Amino acid sequence: MNNNFSKHHKIIENFRGEVNKQSFEASFSAITGHLTKNESFLLKMELKRLAGACTRAIDLRGLVDGECQLFDYQGQTHFLDEIAVAAFQENIAIYGGYTFGVYESVKDAENSFRNIYQNEQGNSTTVEGKSLNKKSSVEKLQYPAKLQLLANYPNRSEERMNFAIAITLTLENKQQVTTSSIDLSVEGIKFKLINEATLFKGEQVTIAFTGLEQEFQFNKNSFFSFKVKNTLRDSATQLIGCQRIDIPEGDDFSRFLASYIQGNKRRYKINLDNSLAALQARSHEQFTLVKLNELVVFMQSANGRAEGLAPRYALTTKNNQKVYHYWRDDKHNSTLHYLINDERLERLQTLAHQNKSLLVFSFIHQHKGRKFFYTLDEEQLKHDKSFFKQFIAFAASKSSFAITELKYQQVSAEQAYSPFTLSSVMSKQQSYLNPPLTDDVNGILANIPCLVTVTDITSASDISEYQALGYKGVDLERLKSYGHKYGDKNNLVDEITLSYGHQRQEMRFKYQTPVDIECAEVTWSGQSVDFSVSGLKVDLAEPALLSQGDVVYLTFPQLQKITSAFDLKQLPYKVMRISKDKTVVNLRVSVKEHQHIGRSFFKLLIDKNKSKLTPDEYAMLTPGLSGALRTLYAVNMTIPTVMVQSSGSRYKLETLVTGQYANQSHKSLLSAMLRLSDRHGYYNLYPVLGNLHVSSLLEHQMRKLLASDVAVSEVIYIAINSSITDIDKSVTIKQVSELESLELRKLFIKKALKQGQFYALQLKLSRSDAANMDHLTPELTYIGVYAIHRSKQLEQEMYSVAGLVQLVDVTEETLLRYELNK
Repeated sequence: MNNNFSKHHKIIENFRGEVNKQSFEASFSAITGHLTKNESFLLKMELKRLAGACTRAIDLRGLVDGECQLFDYQGQTHFLDEIAVAAFQENIAIYGGYTFGVYESVKDAENSFRNIYQNEQGNSTTVEGKSLNKKSSVEKLQYPAKLQLLANYPNRSEERMNFAIAITLTLENKQQVTTSSIDLSVEGIKFKLINEATLFKGEQVTIAFTGLEQEFQFNKNSFFSFKVKNTLRDSATQLIGCQRIDIPEGDDFSRFLASYIQGNKRRYKINLDNSLAALQARSHEQFTLVKLNELVVFMQSANGRAEGLAPRYALTTKNNQKVYHYWRDDKHNSTLHYLINDERLERLQTLAHQNKSLLVFSFIHQHKGRKFFYTLDEEQLKHDKSFFKQFIAFAASKSSFAITELKYQQVSAEQAYSPFTLSSVMSKQQSYLNPPLTDDVNGILANIPCLVTVTDITSASDISEYQALGYKGVDLERLKSYGHKYGDKNNLVDEITLSYGHQRQEMRFKYQTPVDIECAEVTWSGQSVDFSVSGLKVDLAEPALLSQGDVVYLTFPQLQKITSAFDLKQLPYKVMRISKDKTVVNLRVSVKEHQHIGRSFFKLLIDKNKSKLTPDEYAMLTPGLSGALRTLYAVNMTIPTVMVQSSGSRYKLETLVTGQYANQSHKSLLSAMLRLSDRHGYYNLYPVLGNLHVSSLLEHQMRKLLASDVAVSEVIYIAINSSITDIDKSVTIKQVSELESLELRKLFIKKALKQGQFYALQLKLSRSDAANMDHLTPELTYIGVYAIHRSKQLEQEMYSVAGLVQLVDVTEETLLRYELNK
């Protein structure tokens, strides 16, 4: 409100939305009789201005102390928090539409940072005396975050329509119950029961669709058999999901339902629960995996069992590339088999049952251009602490010293594929983005029973403390026994870069041969660059007037000379991509029938000449394997990640991400966060964000970091006294840099262990990359057809992801160091 009208605040409040009514003039004159004509005129103009139609969008992100969500009013999009939505709706009712009065009331919300600041300034003198001895009562103690599990989402073979109709159930005990459906598909139904009866998975029921009697001509025996597939119960109700059984061939009712759903799904809306959940998880998976700090190593055996295992594939990112390079010798061969050897694997399998990891201390000695690796894990010298200290102190004196945490995880090939939800309505082009696993990929996965994560947890404070242990008088001969023999064995490990960009479906080989391309009676000549069974790339001598999607006809003059079994003339290919200068074209076979001569010829050529052909830069990996291994790790990811989202000029941390099959101990920090939350099903991030220095540091780093930068790391100590209910008193958070001496760190740890739980965390912060929307668009488009507002909201959430914080638990290593330093 204009300051000139602040003294007339009550009059303006009383006449909100009244200016266009017939009774306004009389009422206004009676109330403003004491004002001058000029004041009365200006006040009336102000009321008319406030009642005027407004077209401005309101965006309160970063301006209010609340979470802003997408809010749609008559096709116009706003970003409002709960308080603003309530104010918007209240004022819309008063003014009868979206006016400047509504706009200004919402913008002037009580919880705006401007108003909060002004209130604090006004109350500073009264608060100052109290705050000397007491923390502010409005200090934030809850940082709620929802846990998002990365999971395999089953494809629905049928669309479900949200549809409530009356049905009559006949249970196995002949009891009849009347209820209504929640959603309906051709062969499935979900309904609600309110304590009439209890149903269990596997039971059979008979259903009569009484609510459809006007739509379909039932006979007297129109009862349909269903089997209970899932149940969800709370104290008062049951949600029962059933699937139809014993369906006769050519069933009229099934055909009717298919037609009925197709004709009414836009009216009653499709059930999108699984698509919404899958898309949200898929976007989080994409953001999280490309910024992993742990190196994921898949172990392969000859028979698929946990015997004779050796490292075979490693998933790398910019953040973990340093770890992968550390474990390579001077010839660039992998030495991960030194780190993850047979004896260590046995220990890892035992520790995995206790939900524990294994710490390995290592250094590299270089001599005459050769690299010699030395490793020692915490279990090897459990009963000889004296030499253990000396080894670590000696290793810490080397620039190549590293502390590595190993975690063992069993995996199943069934976890390696996550199809698009409801792929039956996806186009062929969209299905190409996420094809089913091939027999070759499944064959490889059958021999991968487990994975090991390799996490470098070395920090500067660790090194100085280990160096202080001293290694005077160390037995050098014994120390040498922990070295690995140079060139012990050449273990092949394929590096797979974690990426959501285009993944080739077939191996390509570099090969040059003349090619003639014809389109619309014009011919261009060129040379092939590479080829696969189903496509090739061609360099043209002159620019071609071609566009993506054109069908062209290829002739291979030189290749035709070496074969008479195949006619290599006028073969149809489709233009998939063409360079800006129109001289480089990517082609794929255009198949109108089941057979394509070019595909058959190149398949035979590759099979007979694999040893002679040169593979391109994509290496000899099996097509589709990288995506399968990526998904396999996603559902088993154990290190929690916090998503950082931008909200106006601020950042918010409200989502935790971890794998579906990740085992979380009741002693873990995640479990502690769950106990500290005052909202059911949410996790309180106070143990991470409750320290002002830590939260300020995260925000400062977010403003500095670029997506191309490696992760920055900060170590914090957390003490939780579970006997105290007040969160601010029970939880203490310290940066390690705040505890300046070893004695102070020892004291903090000792006190924390005596009073409750102690946790040490490495916070690894990364700027996020932009999402590759190709992998998200199919489900996003499908959702948008039936729920445009949810589609827009999810898209906005994806674009708001600014960074990620991996919460690497280094408590085990910290307590080991604390024991050694006692």
